[in-house]
Amino acid sequence: MTYSIRLSWNCRKEWFEFPVNPGEIEIREGGKGKTYDVMGKGEINVIQSQQLPEYSFSGFFPNPGKRLYSQKNLLGKYRDHDPLLTSSSLMEPRYYLEYILNWMRSKMPVRFEFTGEMFSLNTPVSIEKFDWKEVAGSGGDIEFSITLKKYEFYAARKVPVTDKGAEKPAPARPNEQLPPATYTLIAGDSLWKVAKLLLGSGERWGEIQKLNGLTNAQLTQLPIGLALKIPQGAAAHV
Repeated sequence: MTYSIRLSWNCRKEWFEFPVNPGEIEIREGGKGKTYDVMGKGEINVIQSQQLPEYSFSGFFPNPGKRLYSQKNLLGKYRDHDPLLTSSSLMEPRYYLEYILNWMRSKMPVRFEFTGEMFSLNTPVSIEKFDWKEVAGSGGDIEFSITLKKYEFYAARKVPVTDKGAEKPAPARPNEQLPPATYTLIAGDSLWKVAKLLLGSGERWGEIQKLNGLTNAQLTQLPIGLALKIPQGAAAHV
């Protein structure tokens, strides 16, 4: 199984694959329950909404000039190779840093893609924390630790404001309007289409047939312009 970790930004206009997989990824999930001491009842726990999961891992960005060496492949040709590398492309460490720091400054979410043996992830995240350092004697490698948090997209809703302040948006009301008492057939109409349009279900075409006294033979040649009576007492659906 090939493990891979990618970060991308702005619908993959910018992206990279981590060149070396971390030893582990920590996934933190939990609720936001709070404990209260109620007089006469002791401790109670109030379960609240679940927290968004966090993903944390550490690793390093290798310096290509130090870590690559020539290795002969099966065709007898030499190519640059490092047994730790999991990505087919390798950049200088500073480019990975520039990507991550610029994405953080943009205040836009990035996409976290992880492919593993037991599970995979593909989710928008925010970069909550990113620490990095160049270790003396490492030959230019950059060590880092990063914490990502799942991001939920949202949009503001307009709220009408009156003299009394903001009002709650009224919930959408079901369509309670009765269908018209009659309906005039047009080209292409059938009782099933009329029942679907005016009664909310094509399965109710038999009610229209019965109300209008139509025979089964007449249903095959309904004349254009025929005025049909429509059953009352059931709202049409939209």
